[in-house]
Parts: sequence; C-alpha cells; structure tokens
Amino acid sequence: MIFREAVIDDICQIQKVRHSVKENVLSNPGLVTDADCADYISNRGRGWVCESQNKIVGFAIVDLTGNRIWALFVMPDFEKQGIGKKLHNIMMNWYFSRTFLTVWLGTAPDTRAASFYRKAGWKETGLYGKSEIRFEMHYIDWMKRCTLQ
Repeated sequence: MIFREAVIDDICQIQKVRHSVKENVLSNPGLVTDADCADYISNRGRGWVCESQNKIVGFAIVDLTGNRIWALFVMPDFEKQGIGKKLHNIMMNWYFSRTFLTVWLGTAPDTRAASFYRKAGWKETGLYGKSEIRFEMHYIDWMKRCTLQ
C-alpha cells in the first residue's frame, strides 16, 4: 500500500471510491463534482490517497478554509485493513500542523463511520443538517492522542 498526497489526476479514481461505498451513500452522485474535488485538494485544503496495485482504494480530504473533514472513504473490499485510520491520521496531522482551530465533520448516525470517529477520539456535539451527527476534534485533544500512540 502506498499513501501519498492526492493530485488532480486522481479525481476520477477518487470518485470511483466515493461511489463504491455501502454507507453514507450520496443521494445524488452529481452532488460532488470533479470541480469540487479539485477545489478541495488544491485550494481549500489537501487530500491523500491510498494506492494498491496502482489503483486508489481509499482517500481523505480536509477543508482547511472551512475547518472540516470533507471526505474519508475506503473501497468496501479494502475495509478493516487500517487504511482509513492511516489516511485519517495523515490528514489530521497535516491539518493541525497548519492551524489550532477545531475541526469538525458530519456523518450518518449508527454507521461504521460514526463508530470509527468515536474510537478515534472525536466528540459528538449535536446534529448537522437534518440527519447527520456533528463531531469535533480540538487541537489539544489530537495532540494528546498523538502522544499516546
């Protein structure tokens, strides 16, 4: 497995990963455009991918301007191999190397994603939109977790 920063040429494969998931499925695949991905990995923040045999099998994108995790997804056939955790940690370390501001995300309740974020130390802070849970991670909490790992 190779973990590296995402580039514009990765967007097609990033979209394939995003559309392959079984939970947190987009109600309308057109809601997340290639232009959106390009903006988030080039202007608003950064992204990282995991490759296996020259194929992207997972990705993570953080929005530094909006202080939020925009995406973290792994193809179903590659789940439970530590890919999500490694992408998460790379992304979080990069984010907090650039700001001390709290980062947040929204995800559907009663999903593996919600359990993943709880286990990673994220704090549930209420609702986001109509049907998602809002989680937050503070700089100091992330730094404490990093020293324990």
